[in-house]
Amino acid sequence: MKHHITIFLLATIIAVVSCNLPFSTSDQPETGSEEIEPEAETTDAESVDTVDPEIFPPADFPADLVLPEDLTYMGAFRLPEGSNNSNWEYSGYAMTYYPDGDPQDTGDGYPGSLFAVGHDHQQFVSEISIPEPFISPGKNLDDLNTAETIQGFHDITGGAFGYLEIPRAGLAYLPPQGDQSSGKLHFAWGQHFEDEWPPTHGWSELDISTPNTAGPWHIDGFSNYVTNDYMFEIPEDWASNYTPDLRLATGRFRDGHWSGLGPALFAIGPWDEGNPPPAGATLENVTPLLLYGEQQEGNFEIDISGEHSMITFSEPDEWSGGAWLTADDKSAVIFIGTKALGDSWYGFANGVVYPISGDPDEVYPDVPPWPHDSRGWWSEDIAAQILFYNPFDLAAVVAGEMEPWEPQPYATMEIDDYLLDPDFDHERQKRYLVGATAFDRERGRLFIMERRADEDKSIVHVFQVER
Repeated sequence: MKHHITIFLLATIIAVVSCNLPFSTSDQPETGSEEIEPEAETTDAESVDTVDPEIFPPADFPADLVLPEDLTYMGAFRLPEGSNNSNWEYSGYAMTYYPDGDPQDTGDGYPGSLFAVGHDHQQFVSEISIPEPFISPGKNLDDLNTAETIQGFHDITGGAFGYLEIPRAGLAYLPPQGDQSSGKLHFAWGQHFEDEWPPTHGWSELDISTPNTAGPWHIDGFSNYVTNDYMFEIPEDWASNYTPDLRLATGRFRDGHWSGLGPALFAIGPWDEGNPPPAGATLENVTPLLLYGEQQEGNFEIDISGEHSMITFSEPDEWSGGAWLTADDKSAVIFIGTKALGDSWYGFANGVVYPISGDPDEVYPDVPPWPHDSRGWWSEDIAAQILFYNPFDLAAVVAGEMEPWEPQPYATMEIDDYLLDPDFDHERQKRYLVGATAFDRERGRLFIMERRADEDKSIVHVFQVER
């Protein structure tokens, strides 16, 4: 198992090509869809140099940070059969932990439940139990326990979004906030390519058969490309000091450059602007925590330069989940996803490069035959990875002592050794290893979805954050 405490002390770690691309199709859905066509105008490519940030050397890690060696692997479990005309194939987009779920105590030591988004065509939500995870030495699916359905699949959005081309989604359970009388299932939805700014966020009741959906709402002042994917709870003590009444973290990373050069994150509190805010409202109380670039008013894409880069940024990266870990006096903000390794390029999986400069004299290559005909950002290799951020760096951003692009991950952790299928599978159009994550704060349990590991279904891996 590779636990990387990454010390970024080189003058230049990576160099990336920066251009405000008019499109990027690196997340083609596994079940097939039409390719997104580019707009007519493009901008010239320019070189982006990364910053040499100050990162804690190993001996100087603050004692209050969660480190990779604090995560112990507990095993995995399978997802149940489908329900209500949906299932767990092509799933893994969003997940959250609910501490009061699964009230029938089975005595397995894993109380609570998970709400998660199923098949990417329906984008319905189901609630499942958490069986005891199991470590299979031979990575045999038949060794794993299977979750049970508590609530079958339902549309918790009230039909607010319709069909989404290459969807993005986030879920986060929060206990009652402000004047709320009950906890809510907060959500965000969007898609890979957006040519307008539709509302993105809302909440539902926990009885998802009658969700009483509120929203959707806009996030004021920021592109959907940085707001409408992963969501998670901000711990109450941190929020009370730095983002009073804003206890919901929301953000997104989009491959290429349109969301900036790293994962974005914001603190919001919709309950503070109405109970609920009216549908279509704009949430104005928004605090940036991370943004690797600058938002210009009215722009879809984030303005970038070399100083804005997360130091390990690569265009084909896919940061798809996040959580705010706490363990006694230790904490960390993490992002999980599929990290691009080696050389990267825009084009096709077999290494054929597609021009992106906008020069009309450039020669466009023929589309390669299947299974290498999906155009987007590609890399030589991939790894499932966790990024660790210092929550007090985010506090410095809130206080104006750091720019939102200055915090850098203090550690990374590769988790390929735990996955059942940690590699590209071009014939199955499988290119992303992990998806959503959720965190049981009371017990320190981290849940991570491995996508398409059980044929086309996801499985759930469990880590214990040691106290």
